Amino acid sequence: MKVILKDFVKSLGNPGDEVKVADGYARNFLIPKKLAEAATAGNKKTFQTNLKQRARKLAKAVTEADGQKAALEALEPIVFIRKAGADGKLFGSVTGGDVEEALKERGITVDRKKMVIDRPIRHLGDEEVALWLHPKVTAKIKITVQAEVVEEPSHEGAEEQAKDEAAAETSNEE
Repeated sequence: MKVILKDFVKSLGNPGDEVKVADGYARNFLIPKKLAEAATAGNKKTFQTNLKQRARKLAKAVTEADGQKAALEALEPIVFIRKAGADGKLFGSVTGGDVEEALKERGITVDRKKMVIDRPIRHLGDEEVALWLHPKVTAKIKITVQAEVVEEPSHEGAEEQAKDEAAAETSNEE
């Protein structure tokens, strides 16, 4: 089935491109999500008449994405504190959801699906995460992962705490 793309689709093309896709992909995904419309003569003509309006919208979207890119790249590195082993490997990882939440706390909304994390962040140190804001605009933010500091109680404090717990248990038994 031939469709005309209304929006950028990563694996297919840009708005206005006429592409051939599987019937089910067009009917079940592209058309319901308003990413494309059937490539009929009427739709082609309508698309051509609205081309100038679409060009203005595209220019506005690129300008907005450039502004958001400047704001994101001006941010200080986002610091995550996680539990880590002695060799610097994390117990778990820093995910796109974690980055999304950290950006929300700073008042910036970016969908985690637009984040490009090449591999899971499972080690201490600095990383860069690419944010795909628009097909023509990609921002990079810096992330720093630090080890969680765990303070061990002193032996004297532990002995006093054990005595207090024992006293509490005996008073509960009475």
